[in-house]
Amino acid sequence: MNRPPLEVADLIRMAGQKFIESSRSWLTAQHRKVLAAIERCRTAALGGHRDACSRCGYRAISYNSCRNRHCPKCQAQARDRWLEARRQELLPTRYVHVVFTLPHLLAPLALQNKKVLYDLLLRASAQTLLEVARHPRHLGAEIGFFSVLHTWNQKLEHHPHVHCVVPAGALSPDHRRWRDSAHGNQQRLMTLSVDEFLRRFLLHVLPPGFVRIRHFGFLAHRRRARLLPLCFQLLRSATNPTPAQPFAPESGKGPAATPPPTSPWTCPQCGGPMIILERLSAAPIARRSPPLPLARTS
Repeated sequence: MNRPPLEVADLIRMAGQKFIESSRSWLTAQHRKVLAAIERCRTAALGGHRDACSRCGYRAISYNSCRNRHCPKCQAQARDRWLEARRQELLPTRYVHVVFTLPHLLAPLALQNKKVLYDLLLRASAQTLLEVARHPRHLGAEIGFFSVLHTWNQKLEHHPHVHCVVPAGALSPDHRRWRDSAHGNQQRLMTLSVDEFLRRFLLHVLPPGFVRIRHFGFLAHRRRARLLPLCFQLLRSATNPTPAQPFAPESGKGPAATPPPTSPWTCPQCGGPMIILERLSAAPIARRSPPLPLARTS
């Protein structure tokens, strides 16, 4: 994937310190920690590893990620892994998308009490769906779904809402049949000053430990292992894919050789898989690597 012309990290390197000095009245230690992590992500400051292509022999040094949950670069890979895991749970049925939005008048209160209000929004929306589906006048059955908290709109302004992805069906109370349920979106360019962009970006920093993706009903973590295979069975679908087996010794040949660790990126020359030859701390990388390019201010 090609690097975009400008990243959040570039803005922080260019104007982050000035922004921090002018925003001390509301910036928290967590805000500063997020900015510092994003600025250092995939740079020599975090160390890295020396990689080689297992196909053509190309070698390079790659930097470690900060793994901060608010870092756009780190979250892109985490999102892809999460989506792939969810594909294994997709039932062969239609899905519906339900959105719950916090009333606009409560948004300022939520901004000052994120952990409490965001948790209430997730719990209240989930309980609403579960109770409506359970009522005999509707499905009279148990649904399952996952909810994702979003706190922004298309302009990166504060707009708390929850996206719920719901299979269009439910489990009967006895868990024996599957019951099925009966603006052109154009993109536009918006220009913001660096300070305003960083201010809006930090509006969406979540409290430490807050879980923004939650599963409910027959997809709840404590019930999914038992009820999800039942859903597949009732739908006469193939069972869940067999999980990959760990490396095991070959019969009569002793322990199998441990494969070299793989790098999270592919060779830019031939597209082959990269393997990690050596892990490096920040100091050796700084000696081997050229200095980072200065951000353009024009």
